[in-house]
Amino acid sequence: MATIIIPTPLRKFTNQQTRITVEGKTIKEAFSDLILNYPDVKKNLIDENEKIRGFVNIFLEDEDIRNLQEEETIIQPNSVISIIPAIAGGSGLEEINFTKEELARYNRHIIIPEFGIEAQKKLKAAKVLVIGSGGLGSPLLLYLAAAGVGTLGIVDLDVVDDSNLQRQVLFGVQDIGTPKVEAAKIRLKQLNPHIKIKTYNTQFTSKNALEIIKDYDVVADGTDNFPTRYLVNDASVLAGIPNVYASIFQFEGQVSVFNYTDKNGTKGPNYRDLYPTPPEPGLIPNCAEGGVLGILPGIIGSLQANEVIKVITRVGEPLSGRFFVFDALTFETRTLKITKRANSTEIKELIDYEQFCGISAIEKPVKEISTLELENWISNGEDFQIIDVRETSEYEQINIGAHLIPLGEVIERNHEIEREKKVVIHCRSGARSAKAIRQLEEIGFDNLYNLKGGILAIEQETLLPLAVQS
Repeated sequence: MATIIIPTPLRKFTNQQTRITVEGKTIKEAFSDLILNYPDVKKNLIDENEKIRGFVNIFLEDEDIRNLQEEETIIQPNSVISIIPAIAGGSGLEEINFTKEELARYNRHIIIPEFGIEAQKKLKAAKVLVIGSGGLGSPLLLYLAAAGVGTLGIVDLDVVDDSNLQRQVLFGVQDIGTPKVEAAKIRLKQLNPHIKIKTYNTQFTSKNALEIIKDYDVVADGTDNFPTRYLVNDASVLAGIPNVYASIFQFEGQVSVFNYTDKNGTKGPNYRDLYPTPPEPGLIPNCAEGGVLGILPGIIGSLQANEVIKVITRVGEPLSGRFFVFDALTFETRTLKITKRANSTEIKELIDYEQFCGISAIEKPVKEISTLELENWISNGEDFQIIDVRETSEYEQINIGAHLIPLGEVIERNHEIEREKKVVIHCRSGARSAKAIRQLEEIGFDNLYNLKGGILAIEQETLLPLAVQS
């Protein structure tokens, strides 16, 4: 196999690799193989007529191919091909400039001898895709924005719920009911107006993953379910970019860097090397089911941001081939070595990850009723029961006289819920009540309706009487 030496301006398209081995018998075939694996290189090398651009010089060993047979020049298995683009007006860090405000903002980075202005330029040039803006995504996005990562992409289909605020520090009470990506964009632009934010208010799926991820240099996984974790991993492998991973549950957190190519061109393990197959459905609960210590996402998400910055700047040693585990209860940490599996399944395409994991990536929808419909049921004398799944302290502050069964007790106290007539379940905004309904439907209930918007919607949209604590 021949070797292509990648110049500095193009390394951001090749995961910062300097030397890439390619297959082919001619220069043309070698470049086709390079572009197949690193498609973003093409626009900088090949023109609309599928010819090498005029400002790019190609050398085979020390000979300009224009003096040989140009693109049809024959190459040998040990040939070295050099790409020599014109630097002025090129696509490297030379074009990255800072305003006086930015230089003042990033001063504490720039004065670090091992970091300096060059590392800060790399941050500004970088594009990072964050999957999930919740517990992990909140500190991750805040610190990447504050650090000066030039472009942040955020993928999240969820809306802000009051139960999120225990740990999702990106949001405030004013954001409840708002799509997370919209609330996140506003907050991050307030923090750093010098960066670009791209939002994707959609589920990350096998159909859109590669189209979304292709525009980014690094992906950071802040998801909370196994189908999406495997999808993020496989998409990062196919796109040829690093995947900075983090996970949390109750008191424990994990961090690693997958699919990372080091300075020597060696590719590290990916998520499937560590976990070839997912756990059986229901064996490991997610945070919504098992809970999480509110401070833990802040700790782990910050460590995840640290790894993203190291990957971008090439300062320090990222956690590639290593797996960091943190126990908040005992304050013990472990860093374990992980390697590529010799028999690891080759990732050739994206698959049906919900089928692969045996669970859905997003929770199934539940039947809903609006506040207006609830008013009509009451005025028409409809026979139904209404359940409030908030906590006792919330109920005592404001309520509509519903029967109180906190979310954590609904299964144990399910005998208090009617099965022979309609039941409306509500909370403050509609998120916890939807979770309660899903839990109850798993044990046979089919007569449950979620009050859309909960107490907040009642306050804003109806004349229903509210008992308010004075």
